[in-house]
Amino acid sequence: MASVLELTDVSFVRNGTRILDSVSWTVDEADRWVILGPNGAGKSTILQLAAANTHPSAGTVEVLGERVGKVDVFELRTRIGLAATNLARRIPAQERVGDVVLTAAYAVTGRWRERYESFDLERAAEVMEAWDLAGLSTRTFGTLSDGERKRVQIARAVMTDPELMLLDEPAGSLDLGARESLLESLADYASSELAPAIVMVTHHVEEIPPGFTHAMLLADGRITAAGPLAEVLTDQHLSDTFGVPLQVRQEAGRWSARAKH
Repeated sequence: MASVLELTDVSFVRNGTRILDSVSWTVDEADRWVILGPNGAGKSTILQLAAANTHPSAGTVEVLGERVGKVDVFELRTRIGLAATNLARRIPAQERVGDVVLTAAYAVTGRWRERYESFDLERAAEVMEAWDLAGLSTRTFGTLSDGERKRVQIARAVMTDPELMLLDEPAGSLDLGARESLLESLADYASSELAPAIVMVTHHVEEIPPGFTHAMLLADGRITAAGPLAEVLTDQHLSDTFGVPLQVRQEAGRWSARAKH
């Protein structure tokens, strides 16, 4: 099975602080990974490296067969789907939802004078239908709820039919109903044979959609455990990673964790 993402002995230093320390990790094309860990563990930094939005301080990052630092990242990024909060901040509040999704074809935020083919328009309509956004196409991004904004970000990432999908806390800040609805959609997407490899960052095991296959646990910039979900999401691994005694349960494809008493 071909790998779509490979980190080899990667370290990342920012302002003298070591965010990642000697991380080695491989994602294959059929994998659905979740990355968990406490705040400051380095989760989002790994996602930014995978998105070719930054370079490692040491080690190598290969994305879709290309080494970051030796490839045209602007071309590489068109092959990667990314849904992240920092991207949402760049979307103009007055941009219509249909255009937020459509402009992914040019990897821009904010429609200007681009010309779109009929294929682009059809693809955008298809994606919005799949992510329950068809009725919001003429709404402006700034008027949407958090749950609706999350769906728009993911639909935008799906728009270009990426070879690697990266999701940074897609269920973060959502209420219970919006979270469960989004996770159901993500589970459907992850179960499709046409979906690309997926890497999702979250803080909570409760936000792991059914159908995900692997987990990586991070603490202090190092991997504490990585591999198939059932082997990684254990009481011991999660307790060591988060620094508190935890009890983990799995039921009907969903996970939960609480403190041991």
